[in-house]
Amino acid sequence: MAAISLEDTERRKAWGFVAPALLWTVAFFVAPFLFMAAVSLWEQKGGSIVHAWNLGNYIGFFQKDALFRGLTNSLEITAIVTFLSILLAYPLAWIIAERVPQKYQRTTLILAVLPFWTSYVVRSYSWLLVLSRNGVINQVLMTMGIIREPLELASNRTATVIGFVHFFVMLLTLTIYANLVQLSPNYRRAAADLGANALQTFWHVILPLTLPGIMTGAFLTFVLCIGDYVTPQILGGNNELVLPQIIMLQLGRRADFPMAAALSIILMLAVIVAYVACARWLKIERT
Repeated sequence: MAAISLEDTERRKAWGFVAPALLWTVAFFVAPFLFMAAVSLWEQKGGSIVHAWNLGNYIGFFQKDALFRGLTNSLEITAIVTFLSILLAYPLAWIIAERVPQKYQRTTLILAVLPFWTSYVVRSYSWLLVLSRNGVINQVLMTMGIIREPLELASNRTATVIGFVHFFVMLLTLTIYANLVQLSPNYRRAAADLGANALQTFWHVILPLTLPGIMTGAFLTFVLCIGDYVTPQILGGNNELVLPQIIMLQLGRRADFPMAAALSIILMLAVIVAYVACARWLKIERT
């Protein structure tokens, strides 16, 4: 009986520690999500919401090209940003981990993540000033005589990708660097003893061992990029809408809350699919 009583006491203590976080999650995530899922099954008719309980909003999403194109735009931009960010972040992380003396690595990392310390909106508008028709790039190119007319670098997908990559390279640098500094030098020595050159050692030893850091950073990049509204709105304009912009239009201009809820659910499903794919891929790599 004493053992059972002690076990019950420990269980109650455990629930006591877990309960606040659990209640917080239920109140501010589960309950709002369930409400949003319910609203997505309603309809907007004549300026009022009708509790119709059907899949009309989801069917309309696939039937209306503008809405479906918003999702494809989001996925395409996110894929491009993730790929470019990995290409730029890996060499930067490798230089910091392998070429910068250990006593200066912390300072170098701080300098690398400085963009995180500035406002997200300020960074986007800064890039708008750089890429606009009267921006720094066009002014320099015209002064040098390389171009005669300003290039259209802003208010398009290219500007959006540049703004995103500038931010997410720093995030991926941190996740990849964390993996690189944990690698034992014995891996390189063993590969060299087996006759592998530097390229073979990187491709067959270093890269596979740092894939968890790459995938973690890539997933975080995917989640933050696909759900971002500010950067596409400022740098991309309204020429090529992504799904978060379309959601805001449904709310701000049409006041169509059921359709906005359905689009939000679809956006969340895309993130869930990416998470499951990433988790399964990492699990397969570890086996």
